[in-house]
Amino acid sequence: MLVTASKLIGTPILSMQASGAIGRVSECIIDPDTLKIIAFRAEGGPIPRTGANLLATSSIREYSNFGMVIDSADEFIDSEDVVKISKILALNFSLIGLKVESKKGSKLGKVTDYTVIPDDFVVQQLIVHRPALKSFIDPELTIHRKEIVEITDYKVIVKDEEKTIKKKAETEDFVPNFVNPFREKQPGFAPADIKKSKD
Repeated sequence: MLVTASKLIGTPILSMQASGAIGRVSECIIDPDTLKIIAFRAEGGPIPRTGANLLATSSIREYSNFGMVIDSADEFIDSEDVVKISKILALNFSLIGLKVESKKGSKLGKVTDYTVIPDDFVVQQLIVHRPALKSFIDPELTIHRKEIVEITDYKVIVKDEEKTIKKKAETEDFVPNFVNPFREKQPGFAPADIKKSKD
């Protein structure tokens, strides 16, 4: 089951303790070495400490159409609390906007989005917008992580075999198969409350 990064932005963060939304995702923090989202930056919630607005993916109990479920607001951390996250933040790395080229130097386009598996938040596919001259035939390419050879600060280098690159992302809505307390109306909380919190 795949989810696009653009869909993750704005996702409500739901607290089991508060029985409702306490914030929303504003940014994905990616480790460029593993192409995995290791944390999310949050906004609009009751931040327990000044600057503590990061949520490590390891603290997420469940991801569903309603949001990301965590135990409480105490799960938020500061950028200096975890050395690995601090080092990744210092790199200021972002997949979005990186140029994509083949090993032979052929320009394939720019990364406009990517997909992850919500179980571990590992990047599976890059969604690439084609250059103007090539966009008439293929306006968008989807490149699987297995095709990636190298990632630098400025570009992603992929294998030369363009025929192995998919034309369409395989995403679909994710519905978990176990009981989620946020799925049904709880006293003082309803799924509609989540939508209001995003506005």
